[in-house]
Amino acid sequence: MIIIAATIKDVAKYAGLSIATISKYINGGNVREENKKRIEEAIKALDFRVNEIARGLKTNKTATVGVLIPSLENIFLTSIVSRIESILLEYGYSTIICDYRQDRELENLKFDFLMNKLVDGIILVPQNIDEDKIRKALEKDVPVILLDRSLKDIDCDAVLVDNLNAAYDAVELLFTKGHRRIGIISGPQDIYTARERLKGYLRIHNDYEIEIDDDLIKYGDYEIQSGMELMNSFLDMENPPTAVFVTNYEMTLGAVMALNSRNISVPDELSLIGFDNMQLANVVKPKLCIVVQPMQQIGEYSAHLLLKRMRGDKSGFPAMVRLKTEIVEGESIKALNVII
Repeated sequence: MIIIAATIKDVAKYAGLSIATISKYINGGNVREENKKRIEEAIKALDFRVNEIARGLKTNKTATVGVLIPSLENIFLTSIVSRIESILLEYGYSTIICDYRQDRELENLKFDFLMNKLVDGIILVPQNIDEDKIRKALEKDVPVILLDRSLKDIDCDAVLVDNLNAAYDAVELLFTKGHRRIGIISGPQDIYTARERLKGYLRIHNDYEIEIDDDLIKYGDYEIQSGMELMNSFLDMENPPTAVFVTNYEMTLGAVMALNSRNISVPDELSLIGFDNMQLANVVKPKLCIVVQPMQQIGEYSAHLLLKRMRGDKSGFPAMVRLKTEIVEGESIKALNVII
């Protein structure tokens, strides 16, 4: 049996209204309340489905938004994306979520994929994107919001966390507890957030006039395995740090796994500050001291800024939103007998 889908003509005939009125309603225009009820009744009776592709070709709007992130396994990002999707849904937008698996070629291919899908806007966590692609999107009036990471050579809206001061405050807390040999497990330096967090670590040392030991700076890849390996490398040092600051959730998890596997007592043998995830902080014993990013706020600012741009409001462009982190103190830092 061949099933023929209902058309806009069928809806108009059933409702007893003009095609123009039906089209106006479907595309978000205002119609009289009486006509609205008749149209909705016709749509339900005929099981009418809007052809979003065809509508997009005609109106240049598809009521879809693309979100492009480096990993769907990153809890920090997926928590933000969940909030973004909820807000966009309230405004009638569907979301296409893409994961480029931290691969440069795939990142660029997925951006092209979203543009070819005629999305009305894109929220992007950039890593190695071809910046000309963003420029061309903006020229086509497809707004792009950078999330978590900025690009210095392009004018583009961005919603960021104050990563430099997040790291500065975390290490300063350790200084105030008497620690001087503080290790950092940093992220890859081709990523904006990683560079900013390392800058905070270096700046607080300079401000306190404490010599920086390059051996206490380790570079991971923001994955669990590197957190394990780099924590183990600290523990294997002849003169290990008394405290370690780990700069993202996955590496924090790996660092905790390394400590557990070697039966290292926190904070008696090593003090620790992690990043990003309160659930981890509450599960680990003793409770972990952690830098908390405002994930809900990041999602809300990103979604509402994109909605503003999709409405054609370009006031304040390019906007740079920087949100503050907070440190939730647990029981993973030991106070040493050092006078500042």
